[in-house]
This record gives sequence, C-alpha cells and structure tokens, in this order.
Amino acid sequence: MKRMIKTIGTIALGVIALAAPSMSVMAVERSYTYNYDYWGDVQDSPDFYTVTKVYTASDFGLDMNFSAPESMFVKDNMIYICDTGNNRVIQMERTGTEQFEIVRTFDSIKGNTDVKSLSGPTDIAVSDEGDIYICDKGNARIVKLDSNLNFLLQFNLPVDSTVNAESTFKPSRLVVDTAGRVYCIAESINQGLCKYEADGTFSGFVGATPVTYNWADYIWKKFATQEQRERMTSFVPTAYDNVYMDQEGFIYACAGGQEEDDLDSGAADAVRKLNLMGNDILVQNGEYPTYGDLYWGEGGGYEGPSYFTDVTVLDNDIYVCLDKNRGRLFGYDDQGKTVFCFGGNGNMDGYFRRPAAIEHMEHDLVVLDSLACSVTLFTPTEFGELVYQAIEQFDDGNYEASGDSWREVMKLDGNYDLAYIGIGRSLLRQEKYHEAMEYFELKYDDDNYSKAYKQYRKEWVEEHIVIIVAVILVAFLVPLSIGKIKEIKHEIDIADIFRN
Repeated sequence: MKRMIKTIGTIALGVIALAAPSMSVMAVERSYTYNYDYWGDVQDSPDFYTVTKVYTASDFGLDMNFSAPESMFVKDNMIYICDTGNNRVIQMERTGTEQFEIVRTFDSIKGNTDVKSLSGPTDIAVSDEGDIYICDKGNARIVKLDSNLNFLLQFNLPVDSTVNAESTFKPSRLVVDTAGRVYCIAESINQGLCKYEADGTFSGFVGATPVTYNWADYIWKKFATQEQRERMTSFVPTAYDNVYMDQEGFIYACAGGQEEDDLDSGAADAVRKLNLMGNDILVQNGEYPTYGDLYWGEGGGYEGPSYFTDVTVLDNDIYVCLDKNRGRLFGYDDQGKTVFCFGGNGNMDGYFRRPAAIEHMEHDLVVLDSLACSVTLFTPTEFGELVYQAIEQFDDGNYEASGDSWREVMKLDGNYDLAYIGIGRSLLRQEKYHEAMEYFELKYDDDNYSKAYKQYRKEWVEEHIVIIVAVILVAFLVPLSIGKIKEIKHEIDIADIFRN
C-alpha cells in the first residue's frame, strides 16, 4: 500500500510537470526543512536547524588546506578530523559557540613501531581513558596510541578462513566499546564488522547484512556455465559504509547503495542498530522505513534512493543519517518516526558538495564535506529545541511538561505529526486515556490508539461496575420475576377453575 502511495505521488508530480511546464519547478520544489505525513505527502516545516558557520582550514587557523577529509570524531568538547589526503589528524577544542582552537596536528606516531608515519588515515576514535585508535589505511593497520601519541598496539588483517591471507587490510571505519574492543569496517570484507578483542586478537565478524537476490538470477545461476557464473554478481552480504556507537554501547551501521526494490520491500535496511550479538534491534514503528527520501525521481544529476554514508546518535536517542546522494540530513526518533529532513546539494551555506561524515556536540550537528573541504556547524532553532525539550522531558518522566512543550511546537507548526502523537503519549502516561485517543486518532496512530483504548475501556468498566452489575441483574431478574408471576397467576387460575 505504501509503495503504491509513493508510486502515485511520483506519477502525480510527473503529470503536473508535463501538463504545466511553467509550473513544474514550483510543483516539485521542496523547502529547506520538510517532513512526511501519514499519507506520504511532503509537508513544509519550520527550520529545525540553522547554519551557525561554515569553516575551512584557514578559519581554524591551519596553514595547509584540507585534502579529501573522510571522517570526524567528537569526544566531549574535542573534535578530531581525519585529513586523509594530507596524511594527518587534526585535534581541535570548541571554546565557544562558534570558536574552535587547534590543540595539535599530527601525521606520525611515537614508540616501538617500524612505521611511524600515518598514511591516508580514514577514521579515528578516542576511548574514555584517552587512548586513540586510528584506521591507518595506507599502512594496512589500525593503531592504538596513548594520549601522547605513543604506540601501544596494532590490529592487522583478520585471520579467518573466509579472508584471503594474501589480501591487503584496508580498514575504513571503526568504533571502540568501553571494554576496548574494536569493531571496524574493512574494504573487500563483507561478512560484517571485524571484531577485535582489547589485546588485538581477531574474534570474528558481527552483524552481516542479510543476503538479497531475485529468483530469476538464482534460477539462471543453476543452469549457467562456470564462465557465465563468474561473470554474474555473487549473492553476498552488503558491506557497511559507516558505524557509530551510542552511549549505551549499541552500534548503528549504515549500508548505503541498497537496491530500490530491496529497500521498498523491506528486504534491506539503510541503517541498522546492532546489539552485542550482531542482531538488528532498530525499532521501526514509523509509517515508512528509515531510508531517507520517499520519492526517488531524477533531477540535477541525482537519482535513486538516499545513500546513507554516516550516522550519529544524540543522547536523547534521536539518530541523524547523512545522505551523500542528495546532501540531506534525516533525523529519526527511537521509534523510527521522522523528526526532520533538511539539506541539499549546492554551494550555499547549509548545502553540500560531497558530505562525508556527521557528528554531534550535544544538540549541535557537525557535517564534514570532503569535496568542499569544509565543516558546517548546525545549531537547533527555537522549533528544534522545543522538539528536543519535549522528547527529553518525556524520557525523564515529566509527562505533563512534555505535553506542554509539544503544544508549543504545535503553535509553530500545526502540521507536525510528532506533536500530536507526543501530546497523546503524554496524556496516556497521565492516565487521561480518552483525551489521548483523540490525539492519536487525528494522526492515525493505530498502535498508540489501541493502547489508550484498552486502558480507557478498563477504566470505564471500573467506574461503572455498579451500574453494569445492576443492569445485568435487572436483565436477568426481571424476566425471571415476570415468568414466576405468570406461573403463580396460572396456578391461581387453575385452582379457581377446579374450585368452581
């Protein structure tokens, strides 16, 4: 049904464009910030974020410009940038709303290692203890350093029967848990994330994506010759593009480049949430899957679905996915409902040429553009802060305050679905079930409506139990009494007859 809605929407836009060429731009033009309603229609929204500043290397006080930077990492008020093309890592400290100061720039490491120079670093992570982990891709390794850049440990090509021992290890992205275990993405390895213990021992693969294929290709392979099979695409899991570990230790992994039909049918996911067993536990209770834009028309040289190249997770469990195909950011709540969509491709502030990485600093978002060699800092608007406030108040158990915040959100955007659902959820927790039902009904939230209705029905029965029992007794006793009276009257009539 939802695919039909999306198809009808795409056809409608095409018909409008053909019927009225002069209005075609207006018909498909989208505001900077938007959302989707229950029917899949695009709804303009107040801006959720505003651009605070766009930084280049010179703005940070660097003498050398960035060269194809690939990733970032944020730890408290520190931000680390992998300046891949320049074989260096830049560490900066945020000292004000818009101010960053260079802490250090390094392209080599110290200590007992044969190779001391970094070569094409592609990602970095810093543990709570201050240890630094770097994907030193050009040197085919992951290195662990202490806070003074002294070499501690090296992680090498996985020793496994499924991995060619002659291949070159090319780690591209990594995360580190609180126990010092390393999970990394490596090129040419599609069995999932490579997992290493704290001592550097490879301990297996985690979270391989499900294999997808169509039956026509599968049957054809059964009858094809060996040469034909070799030329055909193998049925193998999709490799991840990026990973992020949230504050609870769950790994969010992006798998860009999925087939349109697989995304539409649910056979593939653009983003996954992995537990320690590697199982996907991402909740998707939204009306549409978490794969970005619903409409995949062609235009401006871009086509196909959104391509999630990175993800970051805020402390309130809002996760933001970065689409490198159209340069957009998509925010989802912990239920998989869309919170915001904004961005685009271009040279203006707030737009991107080739977005590569996203991080957050509290509610602020930081986006790295590898082609423009820039870093964009986004700060929530009044509207965005109100939404975050409502969500966080609910999570803290302040349900009445959360409902009040959602009502303030509605004053700014009366079409914002999450506001209605948020008010309904706050009323549900306050045991105001009938009022909650009204809000859920307005936005077709069947699941929450059912929960509220179940509680309302129980409450209604408890309040009216005396009346209900009385009605049942009356309904049972009145016919019984009438029957008894008729029986007695009949016996009296018969007695009168015999007496006469």
